[in-house]
Amino acid sequence: MTTNNRRRLIGRVISNKMQKTVTVAIERRTAHPVYGKVVKSTKKVMAHDESDALQVGSVVRIVESRPLSKNKRWVVEEVLQAPPQVDGSSKR
Repeated sequence: MTTNNRRRLIGRVISNKMQKTVTVAIERRTAHPVYGKVVKSTKKVMAHDESDALQVGSVVRIVESRPLSKNKRWVVEEVLQAPPQVDGSSKR
């Protein structure tokens, strides 16, 4: 078994408007060095989606790859959680 040491990150799809490309938001939580409060920081990266079927809100694992375009250095490896389905049939 050969294991590779490429970086893998987990993030949420925030845009799928491009062809075979999704924008993934990666959120980190770190403690502030002085005050100790947990601070969220978000980083947006573009990732290659060969199936072109991911929906906004999906939680995915992305893996580092060779440069695929000017801004694309990541590939979607696995969908960990599908977005919640909104049922529009319920009326109040």
